[in-house]
Amino acid sequence: MIVLEGLTAEHRVEPCGVDVPPRFGWRVAADENGVVQHAWRIRVTDDAGREVSDSGWVESAECVDVPYDGPPLHPLTRYGWRVDVRTSHGGAEASSSFVTGVLDGDWHGAAWIGHPHPSGAAPVLRTTVDVGSVAAAAYLVVAAGGYAHATLDGRPVDDAVLSPGFTDYDARVQYVVTDVTALLTPGRHILELELGRGFYAMAAANTWDWHRAPWRGEPCARVLLVVTDARGGVTRLVSDERWRAADGPTREDDLYAGETYDARRPAELAGAAAWVPATVVPGPRGRPEWQRQQPITAAGRLEPVDVAEVGDGAWVYDFGRVIAGWAEVRAADAAGEVVELRYAERLGPDGRADVADHHGYYAGRFQTDRLVLAGAERPVRWQPRFGYKGFRYVEVCARRRPELTAVVVHTAASRTGTFRCSSDLLNRVHELTVRTVLNNLHGLPTDTPKYEKNGWTGDGMLGAELMLMNLDTHALLDKWVDDIADSRHGSPAPAVIAPHGGWRMDWTPAPPWHSAYVLIPWWIWWYTGDRRPLERHWDGMTAYVGHELARSPGGIAATTLGDWVSPETDPAGGNAPEDSRVPATAFLALMLDTLARAAEVVGDDGRRWADAAGAVRAAFRAEFHDAGAAMVRGAGDHGYRQSHNVLALAFGLLEPGEEQRVADRLARDVRERGNRLGTGALSTKYLLPTLTRYGHADLALVVARQTEFPSWGHWLAHGATSLWEHWSPDARSHGHYFLGTIDDWLYHDVLGLRPVRPGWRRARLAPAVPGLDWARGAVTTPYGRLAVRWHRTEAGVAAEVEVPVGVVLDVAGRGGPLGPGRHEVVLPAEARPGASLHDRGSEPTQGG
Repeated sequence: MIVLEGLTAEHRVEPCGVDVPPRFGWRVAADENGVVQHAWRIRVTDDAGREVSDSGWVESAECVDVPYDGPPLHPLTRYGWRVDVRTSHGGAEASSSFVTGVLDGDWHGAAWIGHPHPSGAAPVLRTTVDVGSVAAAAYLVVAAGGYAHATLDGRPVDDAVLSPGFTDYDARVQYVVTDVTALLTPGRHILELELGRGFYAMAAANTWDWHRAPWRGEPCARVLLVVTDARGGVTRLVSDERWRAADGPTREDDLYAGETYDARRPAELAGAAAWVPATVVPGPRGRPEWQRQQPITAAGRLEPVDVAEVGDGAWVYDFGRVIAGWAEVRAADAAGEVVELRYAERLGPDGRADVADHHGYYAGRFQTDRLVLAGAERPVRWQPRFGYKGFRYVEVCARRRPELTAVVVHTAASRTGTFRCSSDLLNRVHELTVRTVLNNLHGLPTDTPKYEKNGWTGDGMLGAELMLMNLDTHALLDKWVDDIADSRHGSPAPAVIAPHGGWRMDWTPAPPWHSAYVLIPWWIWWYTGDRRPLERHWDGMTAYVGHELARSPGGIAATTLGDWVSPETDPAGGNAPEDSRVPATAFLALMLDTLARAAEVVGDDGRRWADAAGAVRAAFRAEFHDAGAAMVRGAGDHGYRQSHNVLALAFGLLEPGEEQRVADRLARDVRERGNRLGTGALSTKYLLPTLTRYGHADLALVVARQTEFPSWGHWLAHGATSLWEHWSPDARSHGHYFLGTIDDWLYHDVLGLRPVRPGWRRARLAPAVPGLDWARGAVTTPYGRLAVRWHRTEAGVAAEVEVPVGVVLDVAGRGGPLGPGRHEVVLPAEARPGASLHDRGSEPTQGG
């Protein structure tokens, strides 16, 4: 039986707001082996059921990113689409839909509006909506400077929080389209928006200068509501000076400081005296675009595992693990009584929540919410609306102890990968890695939900591959690459955080961090098959890498940010005690190699980049490779540096005849350290894969399961519930993912799966780590689930594999590939990985 599943338009299931000609996708599921799709046909209909386009039958096996090729689509319209396929084992069909966005740029006079007399409180904007008859379709479009929480008659219009998404507001402003047809019954309705500051209107001073951002203004919104009745009549409501405004019950909000909410205030808003005419404001200057990444939502709830009284009217609630989100409070007391909540990742020596700003990042309070109660007869159930925190503990100060529930908040990126093996320690590290990544997904990959919430490019670059294997982060990373491009502001090089609000600290040059601009579009192409990020940013990527090459005398690059947080650095962060030119030059070579390969994808000539890569590689060897000592070393290195040698091997910077000696010397150093790593964020990603590749997989496994400092197991031994920002228990943050890149190795070398063609169109199975009894897991490719279960036997490695229609799987030690279906195979006892890390043919380099 053939079934079509997972229908998407622009990589989303039934998206609302698509503002480009959509690309369609589907998956062919079959209960027989060897199924091949031969042809497809796509038909699109408008909201009245009229046919808009018919592709006719197209002889093709493709079912990913199939472009719409009909006439221009109308804005804010629901379209149905149906796909029929013919396969070697029969046919199938399925249907779905999508809603377009503001395709024509016509907002019908909708203005940016805000409160005429900003007071610091979160403004509420209100209007009435009169609906004369049953609405056939109604779409609400909301853009905001900051965040906008929209309700109709007091009901949220969707489940999104911290919406719309954060961007460089001078470049782009995201809008959200919501289908509100079911909410607009005949009669009068009240449409309200409560506005939060977010990064647009940061209130308190902070070290990253968000309070000085060039776009900064008071919270504002732009709204368009389009209602179509059963006869085709269209009514439009827009934001303008006819709306009313009032100071809302959220009296203060700041992403770092927290919120103050006065539960007495909603009753005051019931009277007309609180409301004044809204005012038209300039608003953000960026071009409007649909929020293509998934919304941020409340993803789960945790009850406290313990509540400890730590003083008179003070309690600490322990929620069992570090999360990103906030606490929901249920309390009742005399009007004016205050419940104060202080959020922390850890406790101080006195058992109280550690909420101190140890680094002097912020002016005023930090991670603290205050709830003003409305009276004993008016119980309050409240949770923050405009800021999230990183925490495990909440210390509450109040006259009476309230009830608390923790709300887990992050981008709604579904789990797409699974991994388990015979090592409980590795399973725990894997789960903590995914959990920590989710704690740092809030419209973009961020640096700690507690301290920064900033999109550091190096951090996101290091985590991009594991994000793409574990979670549906395609759209989020695609959007973030746009943020990185926007951060250049006319300069060739991007900033080290994106979006960037004008932080005055100069981190240039920083090629390992800037490499996110080149590597993430490539990885999106490699793991999803989507070439558009490469095409969209090709000119910018090449301009940046050309600039980096030009400011690297003799091919040797420099960087302000090297192998950050190696074991001997300060737990608060810092560069390794080594020559930072080595990682700078290594990443420059990697970017050049990546451009040389990407040129073919975008239809350009890659010879310039290939030649430059060769020259940089030669310069690297001449400057840093000590052939006699079989090692890579830089000026002023503090002893043998694992990082330098790992990157040289991973990125193919040495001659083939030199590599094994350098790898063996690396393994010797690891053993001399007591089977311990000595790497920071940049090279930890590549250490275990490099050891494995060069015949030291047994040692890689020992390092992976090490429990002494520095190691992942050391974290677990010290009670880690998420990953830390440093190998030391004294790490600044206990909610940071960039040392969790062991996960790449777990998928590629332990489970043994890796793509060898873009979008997993062709994959390879080669478990390469002896010492484990079994492993099982899966990745969700654009074509469906690619799954493996293997265990060791006397004859070798017995594996059960599930290959989706559209994917071909090469198996180590087996003559021919496996086609779609379920198979049982036996691999050699110690299958080696496929092509070398730096093979620039059919497989990407370890870094690109």
